[in-house]
Amino acid sequence: MHSARLELRSYRRPFRQPLKTYHGLWSLREGIVLKLTDDEGRVGWGEIAPIVEFGTESMGQAIQFCRSLPQITPELIEQIPGEFPACQFGLESAWETLTTNGAIAHDFTQCHLLPSGANAMLTWQPLWQAGARTFKWKIGVAPLNEELNLLENLFGALPAGAQLRLDANGGLSWEAACEWLQVCDRYPVEFLEQPLPPDQLSEMLQLRDRYTTPIALDESVTTLDQLEFCHQQGWRGIFVIKAAIAGSPTRLRQICQECQLDVVWSSAFETAIARQYILNTLIPSLPLSERAIGFGVKSWFANSVLDQPEFEEIWRSLEPVSARG
Repeated sequence: MHSARLELRSYRRPFRQPLKTYHGLWSLREGIVLKLTDDEGRVGWGEIAPIVEFGTESMGQAIQFCRSLPQITPELIEQIPGEFPACQFGLESAWETLTTNGAIAHDFTQCHLLPSGANAMLTWQPLWQAGARTFKWKIGVAPLNEELNLLENLFGALPAGAQLRLDANGGLSWEAACEWLQVCDRYPVEFLEQPLPPDQLSEMLQLRDRYTTPIALDESVTTLDQLEFCHQQGWRGIFVIKAAIAGSPTRLRQICQECQLDVVWSSAFETAIARQYILNTLIPSLPLSERAIGFGVKSWFANSVLDQPEFEEIWRSLEPVSARG
């Protein structure tokens, strides 16, 4: 039976400036790099990049789970419990890179994340000059009237041809969501992402039918179980999928193909290891979406070895995971 030895190293990566969302301030990205080595000396790379606020396992839980594993086999990977979606992704993608001949780089249209609040007015211009045409702006972090005024100012400044996505991270009330959508219907907003909390799917179905601005689900469809549930409940709108925390790539492929989902692929602020797998292996294996992918987040971090295409270099820069995790 084909098996591989698992090694773990962890990283801690500060944001240039804290990312402010409805969930609060996010200052540090932590994750785990996986290295699988089989008896023939072949190596597979993976990454576990949990986001607890989105309902994944924690770093400590992921480390404890990985340390409990024997030699890694396909059968073992298939049995990883659903409460460890980031581990499912990391181990399965590492196994896939171990057993395949590599991937071909693909170019995608990128959506670039702007800072929340008035700082967005200062940030979009250099991105536009560098070729960006689609932007994402976090809302629900300041008073409603203040953010609506900023939206009007932002659209007054953006050139023709720019597209804007708004992301509330589930932080709006019903009344605020309606007010946002009334304004959005007057502007070329591509979609409003996760206006209400994940437990208010029926209300978001009502919003979808009431306004012309499309609504996308994000926190509601973090994991594959959640994604399937929302589809079964009648959601036929946009699904924002963060593959690095969704779970098994094999199962994700099956769901996307069988349900013919309208997908926006989105970053979970992963390193080059998970990002390369998602962009060069996972997404190209599925029907191509015309929507810009949400991986324009490079500017949120200082230049780092974690963005290098040579994964051995990344590995050498990291410390082994301690016995305590």
